[in-house]
Amino acid sequence: MSAEDLEKYETEMELQLYREYRDVVGLFSYVIETERRFYLANEYKIDVRNTTDGEVFFELTLRDAWVWDMFRPARFVKNVRVVTFKDINVEELTKAEL
Repeated sequence: MSAEDLEKYETEMELQLYREYRDVVGLFSYVIETERRFYLANEYKIDVRNTTDGEVFFELTLRDAWVWDMFRPARFVKNVRVVTFKDINVEELTKAEL
């Protein structure tokens, strides 16, 4: 496989992922972004934890989620648990009026 073929494949996968995102975003209430992943979810919980040496980390729990990851075969997940020392951004989605 040439570099051009690989680039074309990745571009097609990204477009397919974007289309899937566009189709499912209306099913979810929150957009959640971590340093490694982007999620859509209907429920979330963030717990602030401390290590024994005083560092702070976050434990993020998501229910009924969709993961933005083009290499993942199944993007819908029932439960997700993320532990991170980095920021977590949460945005509530506005439901379109009927």
